[in-house]
Amino acid sequence: MKVLIAGASGLIGSALARLLETRGHTVSRLVRRPARSAAEVPWDPAAGSLDPRAVSGQDAVVNLAGSALHLRPWTRSTKEDLLSSRVGSTRTLAAAMAAAEQPPGVFISQSGSGYYGDRGDEVLTEEAASGDLFMSAVCRAWEHAVLGAPGRTVVTRTGIVMAPQAGALPRLLLPVRLGVGGPPGSGRQWWPWITLEDEAAALAFLLEADLSGPVNLCAPEPARAGELVAAVAAALGRPARFRAPEAVLKAALGEMAENLVLPSARMLPSRLTAAGFAFAQPAVADLARWVAGRAA
Repeated sequence: MKVLIAGASGLIGSALARLLETRGHTVSRLVRRPARSAAEVPWDPAAGSLDPRAVSGQDAVVNLAGSALHLRPWTRSTKEDLLSSRVGSTRTLAAAMAAAEQPPGVFISQSGSGYYGDRGDEVLTEEAASGDLFMSAVCRAWEHAVLGAPGRTVVTRTGIVMAPQAGALPRLLLPVRLGVGGPPGSGRQWWPWITLEDEAAALAFLLEADLSGPVNLCAPEPARAGELVAAVAAALGRPARFRAPEAVLKAALGEMAENLVLPSARMLPSRLTAAGFAFAQPAVADLARWVAGRAA
């Protein structure tokens, strides 16, 4: 299979590209600079520029492009970039695919668990309605941007991707290793987590699975923030007694905390498991062992 990846230099994109290449697939990468090899394809998503010939003949396109979700207060320009970088890149890809002489048969485009907003203990399958947070609106616009793409289209609502080297996990592990770790806020909010290994494997699975539309990418055992942090801390032999109060997080991080750290989303990967995907780390205990094994 020939697969073109947008966002291939990021955490998820790099892992997916490595996995696909080990399985014998041919991977090309979209880059925002002049191409340095035949495996690179230049584009300018901000300008809506991508030559349809670049996607013609590809079997699949995977869209993981979008500005990073940094742990710092959001400014107006930050929020505008969160929206435009996701919607613009998706529209650019969909338009190029629609104009291609030999359009790809599969388009997998990333979305996020923020689609559901802050929902308390409600169980969230793909049929659940969207929420009312800023990131909920971003995800709705992001998903709407896939319209017009030809072939089978999958929108992946990805949870918190756990990887020792980047993303949310190192931010949790640093205070844990220092002995001052603990959950943010009450610790009772549900976190829809997934390991990087399972995230990449799920995306590879969706390239060939008979699924279209929204698919939740998260472990089948969601966990409350306090449970997750406590399990990882115990696996590392460290305490997790401290808690960052919700008021402090809101004062320090503002809307960022309200959209990414404190919301509760009890997501289940209903369509993914029904299709037969097998998780390598399905439960919090598996996550803890996985983290400890990589931290050793």
